[in-house]
Amino acid sequence: MTPASRIFGRSLRMMAASALVVSAGGCILTKDLPDPALDVPNRYKAAATTAIDRPPALDWWRGFRSSELTQLMEEAQTVNLDIAAATARILQADAQARITGAALLPSISGSGSGSQNKTSGSNITNTTIAGRRYATYSASLSASYEIDFWGKNHDAALAAEETATANRFDRDTVALTTMASVANAYFQVLASQDRIRTAQENIASAERILGAIRQRLAAGTGSDLDVAQQESVLANQRAAVPPLRVTLAQNMNTLATLVARPPESAKIVGGSLNRLGSPRVTPGLPSDLLTQRPDIRRQEAQLASATANVGSARAQFFPTIQLTGQGGYQSAVLASLFTPQATFSSLAAGLTQPIFDGGRIQGNFDLTKAQQEELLQSYRKTVVAAFADVDNALESIKQNTERLRLQRAAVASSRRAFNLAEQQLRAGTADIVTVLNTQLTLFTAEDTLIQTQLARYLAIVSLFQALGGGWEPRMERPVNAL
Repeated sequence: MTPASRIFGRSLRMMAASALVVSAGGCILTKDLPDPALDVPNRYKAAATTAIDRPPALDWWRGFRSSELTQLMEEAQTVNLDIAAATARILQADAQARITGAALLPSISGSGSGSQNKTSGSNITNTTIAGRRYATYSASLSASYEIDFWGKNHDAALAAEETATANRFDRDTVALTTMASVANAYFQVLASQDRIRTAQENIASAERILGAIRQRLAAGTGSDLDVAQQESVLANQRAAVPPLRVTLAQNMNTLATLVARPPESAKIVGGSLNRLGSPRVTPGLPSDLLTQRPDIRRQEAQLASATANVGSARAQFFPTIQLTGQGGYQSAVLASLFTPQATFSSLAAGLTQPIFDGGRIQGNFDLTKAQQEELLQSYRKTVVAAFADVDNALESIKQNTERLRLQRAAVASSRRAFNLAEQQLRAGTADIVTVLNTQLTLFTAEDTLIQTQLARYLAIVSLFQALGGGWEPRMERPVNAL
């Protein structure tokens, strides 16, 4: 080993020893996450029980028992553009974390150079001396390292890593939102198709009643007013169909966008809300929500990143210690460049202490503290809002289930009244006002029933979304385990 190699190796060992000191005692000023002081309830207000009997499955959408919905869900997970963009943000955050973390390691670079120089000639006492040519060749290796004694670079790297973690949870949040949007749009498609079918059936009923009234008019037992009133009912029923078709087309186009396809190439069959299953899910305990909701985890990671930034900003008040070393070979003759006589080396250490910077470091520290406080309050709000989301979804499912039961009874009664009124109309004993009222009541009740079914399914999707989507299966402890 040459003397230069020994000296330079000794310099690198000194830097490595300094790095070990930092790893053992660095980040001495970084504090743990601030206490969010959250009041986590023991149970949800709208939950019937605290028992955890059936948490959401990872593929929770299969509980609706629709193969087309399952296909759309699985396709959206792989091709949705919002999810793809969120995935790209993860790659960006990972790269930024590597860039920031590079400050924790020594910077080593190599260089080589060669130059030709010539001195000018001179004339002394009528004697001319020609210029002299000489060359210089060098090859060197240099290294520098900032001793992170106060944890500035460590905290900055930790902040970047927590930001990358937050981006991963952001991707999960985007994916969950996308899944909920696919389910909601699909249910809107089914509801629009049901409402269009019901409207067409109502149009047929209104035409049948109009024919009966016209027969009464021809027999002399009806009037033009009766005909005009029924024609108005029929016209209103026909006018209700185009907006329903617009809603159907819009939601089909929304589904096409969610699966990254143009509307022309998206083939969505649809069907009926009556063919769907109704998955049952219990919300579990509120404390589970803190680990299941990706938006809560994202806020937590962002708070951790802000806390690390506070530690890094605080460390800027203290001195910066920099080590630099260089070693290599330098010679005027290329053939003797790598000989022991051509070696050189240097080692330097520097310390920089901020004295006056116009308040920049203090301002940066105050800024990071304020950002940490903002994220702490945002974290609290996200948690509290998550509890409210679950309660709202549970209450919505409960009330819409009851409303659906009552509305089905209302439709059955309305249909029975309408059938009786139509029979009496054909028998010539019905009052036309009664006929008009019963058919309008039936038409409204049937349309309301479909909208109530839709509201219940949307509430179920809202509950899955509020719970953070599907949960990993719990590991059951064996009965005979010690």
